[in-house]
Amino acid sequence: MIKFVSDEENVRIDKYLASVTDYSREFIQKLIDHQLVLVNNKEVKASFKVSLGDEIWVYDEKLKIDEDILPVPMDLDIVYEDEYLMVINKPSGLVVHPGSGNYQNTLVNGLMYYTKNLSNLGGEGRPGIVHRIDKDTSGLLLVAKTNQVHEILADDFKHKRVKREYLALLDGVFKNGSATIDAPIGRDEKNREKMAVVPSGKVAVTHMKVLKRYHNYTLVSCMLETGRTHQIRVHMAYIGYPVHNDPVYSKRKCTSFGQFLHSYKMNFIHPITKKEMEFISPLPKYFRDFLDELEKEEI
Repeated sequence: MIKFVSDEENVRIDKYLASVTDYSREFIQKLIDHQLVLVNNKEVKASFKVSLGDEIWVYDEKLKIDEDILPVPMDLDIVYEDEYLMVINKPSGLVVHPGSGNYQNTLVNGLMYYTKNLSNLGGEGRPGIVHRIDKDTSGLLLVAKTNQVHEILADDFKHKRVKREYLALLDGVFKNGSATIDAPIGRDEKNREKMAVVPSGKVAVTHMKVLKRYHNYTLVSCMLETGRTHQIRVHMAYIGYPVHNDPVYSKRKCTSFGQFLHSYKMNFIHPITKKEMEFISPLPKYFRDFLDELEKEEI
């Protein structure tokens, strides 16, 4: 079961759910046909149009998905593990959880093969997943092994007690030493698969600091005050310095590596031991090698 509060107005329910989940329109139609989608506790048809603030409940676990989610052997990069949680270093190119026709080649499949001790509060297809990072974003990801830990960590994320620092290589030379981007993010009105800075969007704040300037590029660290979808990528593109190699928000030709964005550092209080935890993940080789080439042209 998943709950959403609509941030859109006058959009078909099937189209809206397709934009905020990894499910296809076809699967969403099946959910609606089986009365497994409720809006403000009422059954709706696919043609129903959501309003701002509508409470939407999706009982996806009650409908068998087209393909079983199976454990798959995977070389997981486990940064830390105890009986309560794990910290994984996710490579660029790996999807976090199943969806959109990909049910076998995700981090969740690898986690299911590695251990049976995973929380189930995230719903079907998301065992252990408390938060996510984009497919082509690399770096640190928290995984919950028990429902108690999942619930505590989810609350910590909600109330900004989990601190995350990202490293990003931007196109262009950013002149200032730092910046705070405070610009609301919502669905792009022209392309529902993208996010954008829009007046009707949710509050989104990113703190950015310049680490190094190169010819035509800038290496920055980004701290999230909020956690909107694609937040760093949208905010950097909005100020005119998109994340390098971003296939969605950059207008330049991109390689298969995806955006140069890495979840570098994570700080949180352990939900059970109450100890302060801090983890750092080095840049992936492709990212590091690219910077080494830029070092030769450093400003």
